[in-house]
Amino acid sequence: MTPSPERLLDPAVLARLKGLRLRAERIVEGFVSGLHRSPYQGFSNEFAEHREYVPGDDLRYVDWRAYGKSDRIYLKRFEEETNLIGYLVLDVSESMTYQSGQSAVGSGQKEASRRRKSSVESPATAPMSKLEYAQTAAAALAYLILKQQDAVGLATFDDRVRTLLKPSGSPSQLTPVIDAIAKSDGREKTSAGPIFHELAERFSRRGVVMILSDLFDDPEPLLAGLKHFRHRRHDVIVMHVLDPAELEFPFQQPTLFKGLESLGELLVDPARLRKAYKEEFDRFRNEVAAGCRSQGADYVLLRTDRPLDAALTAYLHQRQARLR
Repeated sequence: MTPSPERLLDPAVLARLKGLRLRAERIVEGFVSGLHRSPYQGFSNEFAEHREYVPGDDLRYVDWRAYGKSDRIYLKRFEEETNLIGYLVLDVSESMTYQSGQSAVGSGQKEASRRRKSSVESPATAPMSKLEYAQTAAAALAYLILKQQDAVGLATFDDRVRTLLKPSGSPSQLTPVIDAIAKSDGREKTSAGPIFHELAERFSRRGVVMILSDLFDDPEPLLAGLKHFRHRRHDVIVMHVLDPAELEFPFQQPTLFKGLESLGELLVDPARLRKAYKEEFDRFRNEVAAGCRSQGADYVLLRTDRPLDAALTAYLHQRQARLR
């Protein structure tokens, strides 16, 4: 079921994010509130406009003359000083529709040494599908980025780019971003590696690329695509969205795995499969996580049975502490 735009902006999640900021780890093409260093600083001092002061802003840029006239604090902004850009990259492939305990939805299961994407009745439960969880996370991040007066753009993909919204820092940008997220409905197979290469070329200005996906693709092309983002000097945050059943394989009785993304069906005895499945799935996840870290990208595991507000705030607190 496609969530409504209103449902995506969960008040509980937004309340927990209050006071947090997404910070750039490296020099990007932006400057806001002293949080993001500009590679252009010192190249141009041509005044462009004022903006209102927010707590945490660098007081060196306060226009005290304007303050004396209006009794309100404004900061000077210059031609070559632009906001941090956050690029949200949302996987809307069919495997993302999996939800524990639900039938006819997609899951990333593996049979022996072969990774499969299947739908099954599961003894584990999650309150929402991977896609709904990722959509809610993307909506919250878009809200956060715009709230801190930065710019946000959106790309959704499966085997091709489905939506591409150019970044904007206007408050009105939230509406088209949320609408596009809400319309994502998971129908085709994943092709993450080639998509990442394409988006790395299409994201012309450096920023923070936030990927929300189950990453069910071959690790080698997937990591090569992530490397392309880093080559283009983007910060990269990989949010690996997984269902608890995919991580733990809790199935007990003989189970018919209904393959999505053109993988057919398979009836198996989970007890005989569990050890091999766990070993390969853990190997896959560890390979992806290690590949991200070796490239300087953040790797964040998001389990759909864990509260999203707690997961996001824990990560953002950790990132802020690391970048101080």
